[in-house]
Amino acid sequence: MTRFAAILWILSVVAAEAAPASGADAPKILRYVSQRPDKAYLREGPTFGHKVLWVYRHRGYPFAVIAEFDIWRRVIAADGTVGWMSAAMVSDQRTVLVTGKGQARISADAEGGKVVGLADPGAIAGLKACTRDACRVRGESIDGWISKSRIWGVSADEVFNK
Repeated sequence: MTRFAAILWILSVVAAEAAPASGADAPKILRYVSQRPDKAYLREGPTFGHKVLWVYRHRGYPFAVIAEFDIWRRVIAADGTVGWMSAAMVSDQRTVLVTGKGQARISADAEGGKVVGLADPGAIAGLKACTRDACRVRGESIDGWISKSRIWGVSADEVFNK
């Protein structure tokens, strides 16, 4: 009977991990971080013995930290994938991921002035500042403002200037 109860508990934990969060069920985001090395491992649990769920191969990829345990950070990726990463794999350097369909316009100012560049979905940029509606991003040769609706890696109500 104990074995049966343990199996049911394990199945409920696995099902909870696989279920996407939405609305009121969404986990509280503690902060946003970015991938430090060129290759980072997302694991099933907070030890090096846990199975690798995904290998991220892009330095700077943004993640949201939703929990911490010892040297481990429970993170969620832009696509909703949840897992654990070693703290050595993430940096406090803020980045954002361009989302949506078609190229996103990057403007000279937060109000949407002159277009200074275009960003493809999947592009990653450094995050410098945010107003209520737009964020200042910086890439290799671009420095400008992009609508918050086109990026992932910043909270909707987040406003700051570095």
